Amino acid sequence: MSKPTLLFLPGTLCDAVLFAPQMEHLGEFARCVVGDVARYDTLANTTEALLAQMPPRFALAGLSYGGIVALEIMRRAPERITHLALLNTNPKPPSEETRQRQQHFVAMAARGEFREITTEYLKDAMLHPEHRRNLALRQQVLAMAERVGTVGLLNQIKAQLARPDSTPDLARITCPTLVLTGREDALCPPALHEEMARLIPNAHLLIVENCGHLSTLEQPEIVTSALRDWLSGAGIWKTPTLQPTRLSEQE
Repeated sequence: MSKPTLLFLPGTLCDAVLFAPQMEHLGEFARCVVGDVARYDTLANTTEALLAQMPPRFALAGLSYGGIVALEIMRRAPERITHLALLNTNPKPPSEETRQRQQHFVAMAARGEFREITTEYLKDAMLHPEHRRNLALRQQVLAMAERVGTVGLLNQIKAQLARPDSTPDLARITCPTLVLTGREDALCPPALHEEMARLIPNAHLLIVENCGHLSTLEQPEIVTSALRDWLSGAGIWKTPTLQPTRLSEQE
């Protein structure tokens, strides 16, 4: 029997490297691919392009902006998704604070300050305080941002600022859904994920300790294990659905 396909969707200023640890270790369970979420400046065009490239049925995992795109896919083609993973993401429309921050990035990009955007974004928001001192990880994140580039960033910002409120759609998601975030995720905090897990009928909530916004790189073994359980229906997937699981790198 052929393996199911798992589509990974990266976040803002990220590419396939965001999921490299998971793709390395989940090949036994799925054919892993990474979608391009920086080519278009609307959620509609982005999701249409992704759906056109995928088989009739597939599993879907999105982190941050990738989770926003995943929720748009669920609105458009829920019958095609066998499993859903929402990682470090936000189902709500952009807040005024988010709008101001994103418009600030647009202005910086117009002044040719793309490198300053990536450095500021990494330092202030993306990583757990301890992981900000990891120079190799910082360089990995900066290299992803440089590959996405200014045009990709502006596309992502425009699409994000026009996103709808996905909260009313959550109750209609019926496939097995992993909802995961880092305990110290400053951009998409645990409270958002607790709400999503309550509203999605077949959801499991996982809060990862010592982890910020880029969970797949900050705590790769924990996230990979959670995704393996999600795909196979084993491990944490056998626990009660509304009891949050909290894992640290010591477990």
